[in-house]
Amino acid sequence: MGYADAYKDCEWMDFDVLENFMKQVLHNSGIPEGDAAIISDVLIESDKRGIDSHGIGRLKPIYIDRLDAGIMEPVTKVDIIKETTTTAVLDGNNGMGHVVSKQAMQMAIDKAKEHGMGMVVVRNSTHYGIAGYYTSMATKAGMIGMTGTNARPSIAPTFGVENMLGTNPLTIGLPTDEEFDFNLDCATSVSQRGKLEVYGRAGKELPPGWVIDENGKTRTDTQQVLIDLTKGKAALAPLGGIGEETAGFKGFGYATVVEVLSSALQDGKFMKDLNGFDKEGNKIPFPLGHFFIAINTDAFLGEKVFRSIAGSIMRGLRDSKKAPGEERIYTAGEKEYLAWQYRKDHGCPVPGVLQKQMTELRDRWDMNFRFSWDS
Repeated sequence: MGYADAYKDCEWMDFDVLENFMKQVLHNSGIPEGDAAIISDVLIESDKRGIDSHGIGRLKPIYIDRLDAGIMEPVTKVDIIKETTTTAVLDGNNGMGHVVSKQAMQMAIDKAKEHGMGMVVVRNSTHYGIAGYYTSMATKAGMIGMTGTNARPSIAPTFGVENMLGTNPLTIGLPTDEEFDFNLDCATSVSQRGKLEVYGRAGKELPPGWVIDENGKTRTDTQQVLIDLTKGKAALAPLGGIGEETAGFKGFGYATVVEVLSSALQDGKFMKDLNGFDKEGNKIPFPLGHFFIAINTDAFLGEKVFRSIAGSIMRGLRDSKKAPGEERIYTAGEKEYLAWQYRKDHGCPVPGVLQKQMTELRDRWDMNFRFSWDS
């Protein structure tokens, strides 16, 4: 199946139009225009990279619905709780995660420019989109970038069945001398909630081994799993899989590291305090924590040397012997680059479920947009 064939039931939409649509929707929701531009930039970057789980697909169910529910503040007030020459602690006051996160990573980069390294942590934030957006900020500046965030409980510990840890991405960006930088942006679970939502929109069952039930058995019924994850009746398996046989303890360990770094440095919330419900079952905010690290390669032997060696390593890996039947080896960030090479000429694929959501949002505010799927 070719790349376009995988999206044969979608309408393809121009990125500039899609970004402008998201920006207007966000602004209509009470978000200041400048902040709406930041958020839509993060979301459209996800769609450009082919990460369909975190772009336009998150606009309504994650951001607009939570704003409507009053569990997220449209105006982001950022407080600096503590700051040194190389570190800072920020409070996002339950505002828009993209806004405080972009500020935090820029602070880390600025500190690294002056002092070699910078680390900024955030508390009381909200969902910040693709983590790779922020590591890309660092690589574009010739720096190593790292970020992580905790999230509502989803992952069960190895040998456990209760969802305790978030999908907690540990994301690393490395500048290279190629057309794209190395960018490892993935959850510490076998698959993240967003990927499950993509399967749900497509009406597909989950692969075995992604999700376990209260008895430790794998489940594949996507729609009910998405419901049961919020009720604690299902959990995601950590990276490596269920149990120790395929090294699930490694994903469990990395998820734990991210949970600690996203809470302990900033005196933030963690694990069950992030489930989004009070004791009476009412929706409440998800006070997430993030961390951002920038390392200036010029503080060592220089950006040029780093990019050259990092690029040589990537090319060496891709040029190594292939498994029978395989034509290509990919390094992190390459598939996203290739997705953009196709999508920059064809646009963003929008499946039927998202078409309906976009139409509802347009009609809600009587926005001046006509979509290709309008009858």
